[in-house]
Amino acid sequence: MNRKIILSAAFIFSLAIAKAQTEADTATMYPGLYYRGDTTKPQATEFYKPVPPIVTPGKSFGDAPSDAVILFDGTSLDKWESANDTTKAADWIIDGGELTVNKKGGGSIQTKQKFLDYQLHIEWKEPVDIEGKGQARGNSGVFLASTGPGDAGYEVQVLDCYNNTTYVNGQTAAVYKQGIPLANACKKPGEWQTYDIVWTAPRFDASGKLIDSARVTVFHNGVLVQNNFHLRGVTRYIGLPYYKAHGASSIKLQSHGDPSKPISYRNIWVRPL
Repeated sequence: MNRKIILSAAFIFSLAIAKAQTEADTATMYPGLYYRGDTTKPQATEFYKPVPPIVTPGKSFGDAPSDAVILFDGTSLDKWESANDTTKAADWIIDGGELTVNKKGGGSIQTKQKFLDYQLHIEWKEPVDIEGKGQARGNSGVFLASTGPGDAGYEVQVLDCYNNTTYVNGQTAAVYKQGIPLANACKKPGEWQTYDIVWTAPRFDASGKLIDSARVTVFHNGVLVQNNFHLRGVTRYIGLPYYKAHGASSIKLQSHGDPSKPISYRNIWVRPL
C-alpha cells in the first residue's frame, strides 16, 4: 500500500480519536447536557436543561426575593434562640423594626434553622454617639456557621472603622484574624450599612477529614471586600484556626463584651443555595 495513503489514513484516524475523546471529556464535564453531535455546529454547545427556577427579586435593593427565608422582619425573634443555651429564647431588644444587642445578659443569638451554603443579606447600624477605640468601638460579628456556644464558628467582623484604627485582620468586614478586607467601606455611625454574603460551608469525609475549605464572598455597602476567601478554619481570638468536622449550622449574631453602646440589626434574610 502506498506509504502516503497509510499516513493519511493514520492521521485521519488520530483526528477522529481526538475528536471523540474531546466530546467524551466534554460530556463528562457537562453530564446530561452535552449535545453529542457535530461540534462544528453551534447547537453542540447550547444547553437547554436544567432550566433555572424563576425567582422574583425584591422591589428595591435589599428587599428579600421570593425564595428567601426571612430571619428578622422587624417584629419577631421567632426564628432565633440563645446561642449559649438553645432551650432559651433569644433575648435581644426589638424596637421600631430594629433588633438591638442586649448587653445586659442577653448573650449572642443564633438561628433555629441550620444552613449549609447560602446567600445572606443583613443590615446593621452603629450608634450615632458611639465611643471607644480599636476593638472596643461598636463590636459585634456575623458568624456564618456557629460551631458551639460563645464565639465558636466563622466570623465576619462588625465594628465601627469609619474613623477608628485597629489590626487590619480584625477591622470591619474582616474574616476575623484571617482575611483582611479589600477595602474599608464603612459609613458614619448612625447610618445603616449592609453585608451581602455568599457562604460555602467546608466539606468533610465520613472520617471527619477536611475535603474542601470554607469560602466566603462579602459585599459591604455594595463594595466587594472578600472575594471567594478560603478560610483556614474557625476564627479565633487567641490561637491558630483549625477545622473540626460539622454539617449544617446556625447563623449567629454576636453580643460582644466591649463597653461601648450596642449596635442594631434589621432586614435579615437568607437564600439557601
